[in-house]
Amino acid sequence: MASLLTAALPSPAGPATSHWEGGGRDWRLVLAGDWSEALPAPPAALRAEPGTRIRVDMARLTHWQPPLAGALWQLLAPLARAGVKLDLGGLPRALRSQLLRSLPGDTGRAAAEPEGPPPRWHETLSFIGATLAALGRLLRGRTAMRRSDWLWQVEQTGPRSLGIVLLVSSLVGLIVAYMGAEQLQRFGAQSFIANLVTIGVVREIAALVVGIVLAGRVGAAFAAQLGSMRAGEEIDALTTLGVDPVEHLVLPRLLALLVTGPLLTLCAGVAGLAVGGVVAVGLYDVPMAAYVATTRESLSGWDLTVGLLKGSVYAMLVALAGCRQGLNAGRSAQAVGEATTAAVVQAIVWMVVAASLLTVIFQRLGV
Repeated sequence: MASLLTAALPSPAGPATSHWEGGGRDWRLVLAGDWSEALPAPPAALRAEPGTRIRVDMARLTHWQPPLAGALWQLLAPLARAGVKLDLGGLPRALRSQLLRSLPGDTGRAAAEPEGPPPRWHETLSFIGATLAALGRLLRGRTAMRRSDWLWQVEQTGPRSLGIVLLVSSLVGLIVAYMGAEQLQRFGAQSFIANLVTIGVVREIAALVVGIVLAGRVGAAFAAQLGSMRAGEEIDALTTLGVDPVEHLVLPRLLALLVTGPLLTLCAGVAGLAVGGVVAVGLYDVPMAAYVATTRESLSGWDLTVGLLKGSVYAMLVALAGCRQGLNAGRSAQAVGEATTAAVVQAIVWMVVAASLLTVIFQRLGV
């Protein structure tokens, strides 16, 4: 429990205790070392009047606990009432927002908060960078992600998605087999139905079906869950407690889909092949032995590997889109709904772009 209540911060060179720096009308409160209970009182030379500027710096702080927010409020509230301009840009986002909502007046708010929301591409790049950093810490064995959270997400995204995946992939396999067989029958080439179904379903359609199903079922759920936590200030609470939301919330979901995505793609491919076999054998008099032999021959190449790889990529994009929209959602019910819709749309757009790029790359490589 202590690890959840303590935040570790980088410790640059400098004094090991909190202190005041500056003079005249420009001062800086430097929080350093291992903060426990008390903060240094303002120096006698600091004049609490309009025109005085105070900046809070936490760069040298090695550890802090949630009561720091109360201690800072007790120290800064009288100064804010006197008209002192406070610059809280050096505080963590969650801690800064709490102080801004509780400090009297509007002093220091413009300096602490950027004007207007950041660009969407900036949010996406920041989220991807934070996710990659969290994956790096996971590989080094330094992560706050719990195994139980990951196993729970695997159960929610895998077995509970299997039924709809099998249904949709079976129907799509039926359409591909029937439409393809109609054209092949004109040339007396019904024996190639197995090649058509195998290459079309296993290499392309199964992964795309899984991605679309996951986008509608799982990606939307991720966005709604994290968006509700954002609206309820639960994510801010995790940040204040020193828990990285990306490690605690995003990593289990991302890793769960990286495991279940290729497995669902494999199941979707098998379902498509089975329904294709029913069409070929039952409607076009293709011998079962010939269909199975042709299917095995087609699967001996890279088609299965490419299909599973695409399924993994699509599942990863669904997880990233859902978590990104949820973490950056607004703090209202309407904003949560908008984030859920945006997660599905963004995931599908990303998958279409990825499918185009992967198809071109594999064709160039001759795979």
